[in-house]
Amino acid sequence: MVRALAPTVPLALGASLMAPPVASAADSSPRSAVTVRIDPSYQQQEFEGWGTSLVWFANATGGYPDPIRRRLVDMLFGADGLRLNIARYNIGGGNAPDVRTDYMKPGATMEGFWKAPEGTTQKDMDWWDPNDPDHWDWDADAGQRWWVDQVKGKVSRWEAFSNSPPWFQTVSGYVSGGFDASTDQIRADRVDDFATYLTRVTERIEQAHGIEFDTIDPLNEPNTPYWGTQIGADGQPTGGRQEGAHAGPELQQKVILALEKALKGAHTDAEISAMDETNPGIFTQNWNAYGTPARTAVDQLNVHTYGTGQRTSARDIAKGADKKLWMSEVEGTWGTGTDFTSMEPGLGIATRMVDDMRELEPSAWVFWQPVEDAIPQAAAGKNWGSIHVPFNCTAEDTLESCPIRTNSKFHTIRNFTHYIRPGDHFVKVDDPSSVAAVRQNGRAATVVHVNGGTTARSVTLDLSRFGKVAPRATVTPVVTSGDGALVRGTPVRVTDRSATLTVPAKSVTTFLVDGVGGVARDAALVQPGHVYRLQGAQSGKSLTPSDDVSGAVIRTTDPANAQQLWSVRKLTRGTDNRERYALTHAETGRQLAVRDNQAVLEEPAGDGGQVAEAAQWIMSTTGDGTWTLVNAATGRLADVTGQSTADGAKVSTYTPTSAANQRWTVTDETVLRTEPAEVFTVPGLRPELPTTATPVFRDGARGALPVVWNLPPDRKWRDPGTVRVRGEATDPLGRRIPAQAVVTVDTIASTLPGRAKTYLGGTPDLPATVVGIGRNGGRADLPVTWDPAPEGAYDATGVVTVRGVARIVGGDTVEASARVQITEPAQTNVAADPGVSVAATFTESGYSAERLRNGDLTEKAWSNWKPGNTKNPSDTVTFTLPKARDLSRVVAHFYRDGSSASLPESLKVQVREAGTGTWADASGPVPVGTDGTPMVDVPLKAGPASEVRVVMTARQGGYLTMSEIEVYAKAPGVSSDAAARSVEVSGKPVPSFDPDTTTYRVVTETPSRSRVTATARDPYATVAVDRLDEPGGAVSVVTVTSEDGSQSRTYRIRLVRR
Repeated sequence: MVRALAPTVPLALGASLMAPPVASAADSSPRSAVTVRIDPSYQQQEFEGWGTSLVWFANATGGYPDPIRRRLVDMLFGADGLRLNIARYNIGGGNAPDVRTDYMKPGATMEGFWKAPEGTTQKDMDWWDPNDPDHWDWDADAGQRWWVDQVKGKVSRWEAFSNSPPWFQTVSGYVSGGFDASTDQIRADRVDDFATYLTRVTERIEQAHGIEFDTIDPLNEPNTPYWGTQIGADGQPTGGRQEGAHAGPELQQKVILALEKALKGAHTDAEISAMDETNPGIFTQNWNAYGTPARTAVDQLNVHTYGTGQRTSARDIAKGADKKLWMSEVEGTWGTGTDFTSMEPGLGIATRMVDDMRELEPSAWVFWQPVEDAIPQAAAGKNWGSIHVPFNCTAEDTLESCPIRTNSKFHTIRNFTHYIRPGDHFVKVDDPSSVAAVRQNGRAATVVHVNGGTTARSVTLDLSRFGKVAPRATVTPVVTSGDGALVRGTPVRVTDRSATLTVPAKSVTTFLVDGVGGVARDAALVQPGHVYRLQGAQSGKSLTPSDDVSGAVIRTTDPANAQQLWSVRKLTRGTDNRERYALTHAETGRQLAVRDNQAVLEEPAGDGGQVAEAAQWIMSTTGDGTWTLVNAATGRLADVTGQSTADGAKVSTYTPTSAANQRWTVTDETVLRTEPAEVFTVPGLRPELPTTATPVFRDGARGALPVVWNLPPDRKWRDPGTVRVRGEATDPLGRRIPAQAVVTVDTIASTLPGRAKTYLGGTPDLPATVVGIGRNGGRADLPVTWDPAPEGAYDATGVVTVRGVARIVGGDTVEASARVQITEPAQTNVAADPGVSVAATFTESGYSAERLRNGDLTEKAWSNWKPGNTKNPSDTVTFTLPKARDLSRVVAHFYRDGSSASLPESLKVQVREAGTGTWADASGPVPVGTDGTPMVDVPLKAGPASEVRVVMTARQGGYLTMSEIEVYAKAPGVSSDAAARSVEVSGKPVPSFDPDTTTYRVVTETPSRSRVTATARDPYATVAVDRLDEPGGAVSVVTVTSEDGSQSRTYRIRLVRR
């Protein structure tokens, strides 16, 4: 019987989908651009690899005809397949012999390794004796065990796990869960027997199949209401649909401790992993409830990411506990309808992989199961898994009658699994759409970038933080898009420690970077002898000692306050994400430590420079510029108490929450030098030198320091020229830094025209200064007062000149002018402009409304999800602009968080009226669809406004997730005018110049010495002058290029002797 659900395609694992365009050196003009800064000074733990649970698909397909099942093996573990190297073996529980076997999902009815005596029924719960050989069935689970034999040569790490104990060790008597899915399902009086069952099966599988399990996890998503059994009228179960057992934290600990006891003296070296919770939030709740014995018994932490909030909490728990962390299970469905060609499923799983690696920092990443049953997927229009095959094929079926199909996940996953391999180390990047890893050999790196947008993107890889970049270093793109899979492009040479390439829309690209290694000396944030500011991400205030210097508080940031500066000293010598640091107050020398779970400032220990563990901190970051501080002794985080933002709020410690009050911006405040001050004066007038100098830090020039100048005698100011004045600036800690002022002495004769832009009916932002030109060539920025523009000056496109008066030191003035370009209105996204702030009425911990304007259209930037059944029926995101703008439209990009439940029913846009301060509708209600990942473009009816908000109404029982909000306003366009306004020879205009005439003959006394200059008609066009020596004499070629680059015009000026 043929079960093809759609026309099948030949499976060629290494082939592209069709002849594709590939990523290339940036030679076009993509509509978006991103720079990915790769920082090998922050490396994750050695990566153990990519994996899958065997479980249902192995149970279903292990008995398939050889051509089918071996093809599946190659697709998961083969060189052209997913190249997985980790396998999780499910130790099935198994229902009683008299319980129907068809009520769970196909493949989900797992066999247990027990053998019940003849006549045993579901009511018989106390018959099993683990020491009776007749109570074991070692022939059980043949399908999954066939897979073990096939892949054991390619698997480097094995994990055993349980979804449920056997039926007789459960409360309900069914492996599909309890009758109340929120109550404990593992029998308290059979916990030890359950541990024995897991241990014995582990030993037997190792012995029979020649493998060694590294870990055993006795639990699966235990503290959830997922696992319930429903009974039909005939007394047989009708659901749930898979094995599962609820266990609250108290029962979890009992199971873990029982397993620890059972493993002592067992014939296996497997250690305990736990607790495979469904999401990091519940994982965190569980772990926080564990006591020391259970925590000690767990060697590896396992978490799933079916929910994505609080990933960083799980990350920091693992660091504080000094344990490995696995992302041990996830899958999902993306896109509309079962789809084998769209990029949406592939982009969805790739984004999940990027987010997990950046935020969770696991040492392994494992799929639930890449192979899914094609029949229910098609029936429900879902895209779970990357490989679809019917789970009801028979021994007579072939690859034609039991077809295997892949969706785009299969290809985008390989962008990761083929090129980031066990032994590599993921490293920090500052782009949320990218991950990067340094290879095990130390001479190369790999970057994977997801472009979920609808336009091509220019990607610049910043390699400056590597210690070595070889002269012949290259970047090779490997692109998966709708046009092809894993298509290798032409290598691009690295120049100036960077490379720029363009990737297609809706693509996943692997960049293979060859010829880089090591860590640059100045790459790490923490540098020896430097001082830092720790600024709360939520409050914007700086970490400061309390008034009695016994603890810490947050204070309003003051760059001049030395109380807010800290020494951060690295205590360990590596480059990984678990290095330890001491935080010492720069003025008092006291160290930040934790005593009785409180943050304190204490004198350093006097024992040879050793730092107490209570004063050691681990710094964690996702690469977004903020850090958490994990105390090495307690695992607690530096935390602003009560999420307060008040000046003087206490800083203490708390368990990880992923909230903004636990994140800190760590800024290097060490002054490297000062910028020279530029000063102007007229002859005979002593200059007024600035009272401050601009300090230069690692992140650039900012702020001001008091400075004292050593002024020369007054005779230095008598004549035109340049005078250099030395001085000394002082930083907040009293350190002295050399300063210099460069004083230009001259008499201002004229000014250069300024320039500005506007659109029809708009008002230009005229420059505050113009450049004054001295008689002896000196230049100075002069403040200017502009005359009012004539009525209607900006009502026609073109260029108009406005007049004003510039002021010169000493009291004189000089005429000033500015040329204003007027264009048809364009639209620009002002949401990303400097000075814009974003706020939401509610934000889930770990997300930020501010990220809604970072330009990433695919990330999960903002969420209003809440635990439990109570969700907000509506929430609002408000943008405040630095000044009023003529708003034209708002574009909202939503994030599909697995289903339409995270999409709003509708939205509307409102603006705050300038006169009344009240909110007014700028649009009517706009429905939001559920197909794909919705983007809603809302035209606005509004005058100038500086505040705009998006009001969203949630679906019934749903929540809201978004990637980006774009706020468009009218803005000046760009000009295509490439005409010259004038051409001058030695400062004199060319006679009878006409912009439309391009050839001139000019008589001059000294052609060889004459200088040709030109001014463009449009103030934003560019002018270049080249001199050519031709047989008929010297020719100057003036080239004017329009602002938009679309037009150019060339003028030839032949100079002849008078």
